[in-house]
Amino acid sequence: MPTLPFRFLSVLFLAAFSSFAAADVLVVTDRAHPVQASPGARVIELDLPARIEMALSSGLPSDPGRAEEIARQRVRDRELQRRLFVAWQGLAEARSLSVTKVPAVVVDRRYVVYGETDVSRALARIETYRSAQP
Repeated sequence: MPTLPFRFLSVLFLAAFSSFAAADVLVVTDRAHPVQASPGARVIELDLPARIEMALSSGLPSDPGRAEEIARQRVRDRELQRRLFVAWQGLAEARSLSVTKVPAVVVDRRYVVYGETDVSRALARIETYRSAQP
């Protein structure tokens, strides 16, 4: 059974971030900048398309004909196609938001915090800013 301080902190945390429950929270990062994402945040890894494409060509045989055959089989995989589509879509969205550095935490396509690897802390900073604005 949780102790009283733990319950109090849990309630306080939920109250502080309740305004983000309906918010669109997007985390833009790459493999070199891991983040501690919070539930409900969508994560875009800018280097994911390149990593998927590199995996497509890994382990291919030196025989060009056989390598082409295997590559074509890999490209026909529906799950791989879906993953590539989602990865490229995320990259396009990050560019449309003009994200300039990673990691970036973007809320409602309007507020952004750069350089914070803990999404909860970034959300707290945004909430502090939003509550101070008229």
